[in-house]
Amino acid sequence: MVVKNSWLKRSVQSTVLVYFLLLIVVPIVGVYVQGLSGGWAKFVESITQPIAWDAVYRTIKLALIATVINTAVGTLIAWVLVRYKFPGRRLLNSLVDLPFALPTAVGGLMILLLLGPQSWLGSFLKGYDIEIVYQPTAIVIAMIFVTFPFVIRTIQPLLEELDPTEEEASFTLGASRSGTFWRVIFPAMRSGVVGGAMLAFSRALAEFGAVVLVAGNIPGKTLTASVQIYGNVESANSTGAAAVSVLLLTLSFVVLWSVNLLTAGRDAR
Repeated sequence: MVVKNSWLKRSVQSTVLVYFLLLIVVPIVGVYVQGLSGGWAKFVESITQPIAWDAVYRTIKLALIATVINTAVGTLIAWVLVRYKFPGRRLLNSLVDLPFALPTAVGGLMILLLLGPQSWLGSFLKGYDIEIVYQPTAIVIAMIFVTFPFVIRTIQPLLEELDPTEEEASFTLGASRSGTFWRVIFPAMRSGVVGGAMLAFSRALAEFGAVVLVAGNIPGKTLTASVQIYGNVESANSTGAAAVSVLLLTLSFVVLWSVNLLTAGRDAR
């Protein structure tokens, strides 16, 4: 029986390892090999071309803006969902995960129908010379939509695990509500805030489906890195597409590695 269990254990481990290698490792290695196939000089030349570098810079900048907004709003929403009871709370809590379930292109279409030039809101704003769709603002909105759940879902468990007696002790010792929040509550959920923000930023960097519908993809104005990669592939410039992909992959690896370090540090305490 021990032999059978040992064989089954090794079989499961081998299957998981092979699956992981084929699904994750091999494609990533392929991107790095293709991106660096022309040598370091060719790689640097590909990512420093004005159009490519401008797209990468714009993507990072807008992803940071979306992350800051989602971090602030997501923290507030997580607090409300955990600390308050109100009608519709369960529905709202379930809707938080909607961006995970929807194809991102559907999210882009929703934004287009709501804020596009043919919509009533878009027409109203256009009367005041305010355009959202086919502007950087639309890209930020699309990034906010697809990364909306990350901060909320990383903070919620931490708030639920927080011992209420710690807050009560703080109030007993004469601390104000704001003092209790910054000295007791926020330190307990800080890792969730930072980790969720990092995950949201990493996800925003790679967004394509929602962005491509609302951005207009104008070089020097609304072209993002993911759309630039797609354009290179369509132009049969696989080396250029892989080079930009390598840059985004490396940045995402750094972010995810930082999240893992943060999580490991939190678990060790």
